[in-house]
Amino acid sequence: MNRKYLPLLLMLAAGAVTCIITFIRKYTLLGKLVSLFVVMLIFFLLGSVMKWTLDYFEEQNEKRRLEEGDVIEKDSEGQEDGQEPAQEEDVPEQSEA
Repeated sequence: MNRKYLPLLLMLAAGAVTCIITFIRKYTLLGKLVSLFVVMLIFFLLGSVMKWTLDYFEEQNEKRRLEEGDVIEKDSEGQEDGQEPAQEEDVPEQSEA
Protein backbone atom coordinates (compact mmCIF):
# COMPACT_ATOMS: atom_id res chain seq x y z
CA MET A 1 0.00 0.00 0.00
CA ASN A 2 1.32 3.38 -0.95
CA ARG A 3 1.48 5.71 2.04
CA LYS A 4 3.79 8.27 0.49
CA TYR A 5 1.26 11.11 0.53
CA LEU A 6 -0.38 10.37 3.90
CA PRO A 7 1.37 13.17 5.86
CA LEU A 8 0.69 15.73 3.14
CA LEU A 9 -2.99 14.84 2.80
CA LEU A 10 -3.50 14.93 6.56
CA MET A 11 -1.72 18.28 6.82
CA LEU A 12 -3.69 19.85 3.97
CA ALA A 13 -7.03 18.62 5.31
CA ALA A 14 -6.26 20.07 8.75
CA GLY A 15 -5.12 23.31 7.10
CA ALA A 16 -8.39 23.61 5.18
CA VAL A 17 -10.44 23.10 8.34
CA THR A 18 -8.30 25.65 10.17
CA CYS A 19 -8.77 28.23 7.40
CA ILE A 20 -12.55 27.81 7.52
CA ILE A 21 -12.72 28.05 11.32
CA THR A 22 -10.45 31.09 11.54
CA PHE A 23 -12.45 32.82 8.80
CA ILE A 24 -15.77 32.16 10.57
CA ARG A 25 -14.42 33.36 13.93
CA LYS A 26 -12.94 36.46 12.27
CA TYR A 27 -9.34 36.10 13.44
CA THR A 28 -6.86 38.78 12.45
CA LEU A 29 -4.63 38.04 9.49
CA LEU A 30 -1.64 37.40 11.75
CA GLY A 31 -3.74 35.11 13.95
CA LYS A 32 -4.94 33.16 10.91
CA LEU A 33 -1.42 32.69 9.59
CA VAL A 34 0.07 31.67 12.94
CA SER A 35 -2.71 29.18 13.69
CA LEU A 36 -2.50 27.78 10.15
CA PHE A 37 1.26 27.31 10.42
CA VAL A 38 1.05 25.63 13.84
CA VAL A 39 -1.79 23.30 12.79
CA MET A 40 -0.08 22.33 9.53
CA LEU A 41 3.20 21.63 11.31
CA ILE A 42 1.53 19.50 14.00
CA PHE A 43 -0.51 17.47 11.54
CA PHE A 44 2.47 16.94 9.22
CA LEU A 45 4.42 15.53 12.15
CA LEU A 46 1.47 13.34 13.20
CA GLY A 47 1.07 12.06 9.64
CA SER A 48 4.79 11.28 9.41
CA VAL A 49 4.67 9.34 12.67
CA MET A 50 1.57 7.46 11.47
CA LYS A 51 3.25 6.62 8.13
CA TRP A 52 6.40 5.43 9.87
CA THR A 53 4.39 3.28 12.30
CA LEU A 54 2.32 1.66 9.54
CA ASP A 55 5.44 0.98 7.45
CA TYR A 56 7.17 -0.53 10.49
CA PHE A 57 4.25 -2.87 11.21
CA GLU A 58 4.08 -3.92 7.56
CA GLU A 59 7.81 -4.66 7.58
CA GLN A 60 7.45 -6.77 10.73
CA ASN A 61 4.53 -8.71 9.22
CA GLU A 62 6.56 -9.33 6.06
CA LYS A 63 9.50 -10.68 8.09
CA ARG A 64 7.16 -12.93 10.06
CA ARG A 65 5.64 -14.33 6.84
CA LEU A 66 9.07 -15.07 5.43
CA GLU A 67 10.17 -16.77 8.67
CA GLU A 68 7.10 -18.99 8.65
CA GLY A 69 8.01 -20.15 5.18
CA ASP A 70 5.07 -18.73 3.28
CA VAL A 71 5.87 -18.11 -0.34
CA ILE A 72 4.79 -14.81 -1.79
CA GLU A 73 3.91 -15.23 -5.43
CA LYS A 74 4.22 -12.37 -7.84
CA ASP A 75 2.40 -12.13 -11.15
CA SER A 76 4.52 -12.15 -14.26
CA GLU A 77 4.63 -8.90 -16.14
CA GLY A 78 2.02 -8.51 -18.84
CA GLN A 79 -0.25 -11.26 -17.54
CA GLU A 80 -3.84 -10.82 -16.51
CA ASP A 81 -5.18 -12.14 -13.22
CA GLY A 82 -6.37 -15.73 -13.24
CA GLN A 83 -4.28 -16.88 -16.18
CA GLU A 84 -1.58 -19.47 -15.99
CA PRO A 85 1.84 -18.43 -17.23
CA ALA A 86 2.55 -19.55 -20.78
CA GLN A 87 4.90 -22.52 -20.99
CA GLU A 88 6.98 -23.47 -23.94
CA GLU A 89 6.06 -26.81 -25.39
CA ASP A 90 8.74 -29.35 -26.08
CA VAL A 91 8.63 -29.88 -29.82
CA PRO A 92 11.01 -32.44 -31.21
CA GLU A 93 13.25 -31.01 -33.87
CA GLN A 94 12.72 -32.46 -37.28
CA SER A 95 15.81 -33.30 -39.22
CA GLU A 96 15.94 -32.20 -42.78
CA ALA A 97 16.65 -35.14 -45.01
